[in-house]
Amino acid sequence: MSMSMGRLGRHLLGLAAVAAVAAGMMLATGGTAFAELGQPEPWEWHLQGSASPVMDNIVWFHNFLSVLITVITLFVLALLVVVVVKFNARANPVPSRTTHNTLIEVAWTLVPVLILVGIAVPSFRLLFLELDVPKADLTIKATGKQWYWSYAYPDNGKFEFDSLMAQDKQPRLLGVDNEMVVPVNKVIRVQTTGADVIHAFALPAFGVKIDAIPGRLNETWFKATKTGMFYGQCSELCGKDHAFMPIAIRVVSDQEFASWVETAKKKYASGGTNTYASTAGPTQ
Repeated sequence: MSMSMGRLGRHLLGLAAVAAVAAGMMLATGGTAFAELGQPEPWEWHLQGSASPVMDNIVWFHNFLSVLITVITLFVLALLVVVVVKFNARANPVPSRTTHNTLIEVAWTLVPVLILVGIAVPSFRLLFLELDVPKADLTIKATGKQWYWSYAYPDNGKFEFDSLMAQDKQPRLLGVDNEMVVPVNKVIRVQTTGADVIHAFALPAFGVKIDAIPGRLNETWFKATKTGMFYGQCSELCGKDHAFMPIAIRVVSDQEFASWVETAKKKYASGGTNTYASTAGPTQ
C-alpha cells in the first residue's frame, strides 16, 4: 500500500519537529556540560552560569520573561491566523458591523496591565537586591585606568596592586598577571572609581556591572557561592585598548584567602607607591 502525499508530509513534518527538539536539548545540555564556569564559551547563546545570589535572580527573571514573551507572541500569532482564515473575503463575504464589545475592551486593557504588574514586581525586587549593599565582610576598591585595573584592600593592610592582561595566559584576552582574590560565601563590597576616563567594572557570573567614574565613588556587591576563576571585562568604551582590560577574580576558601593576604602584604608593600604589574607574567 502506498502512503498518500499528505500522510507522508505529516510524518516528515513530525520527524523534523522531533529532530529539532532533540537537537535543541542536546545543544542546551551540551552547552552546560562542556562550558567552564566563570568564562565565555564558543557559540554561547545563553547567560553565563551563575555563581552569586544576584545572578541567580537575574537568570530566573530572564527565563521568566522569555517564557512570557513566547506565550504572548504565540497568542498574537494565533489571533492573526484566526483573523486571516475566518474573516477573509471568501470565508466571510458579509462582514459584521459590530463596533464595540465591552467585555473584550475591558479584557484587552486589564490583561496587559496585570502582565506589566507581574513583570514590575520581580523587576523592582531584583533592582533593590542589586542596589541595597548588605553589611560587607570585605571591601575592595577597584580603580579603572587606561588600560588596566588597580585593586586596593583597605580592610586587610591597605595594600594595592595593578592587574594587567597577560599575553601568555588563558583564556585569551581574559587572563591577567595579578587576580583579585576573595573568599567564598562572603559579602564583598566593591567600590569603583576611574583615574582618567569612565570605565565599567563588569563580571557576568556574579551579575555585576557598574561604572567607574573619575571623581566619583560608586559601589556594588557580590557574594561568590562557588570557588574558582571568574572573568569579566571593562564594559565602557575607554580608548584604544578598551578590549584589553580584563577582570579576573579568584574565589578561594577562608584559609586560602588568609594565607594569600599575608603573602600579598609583603609582595605589594610599596611604601606609598603602587607596585605596577608586568604584562609578561606575575611579579616575583
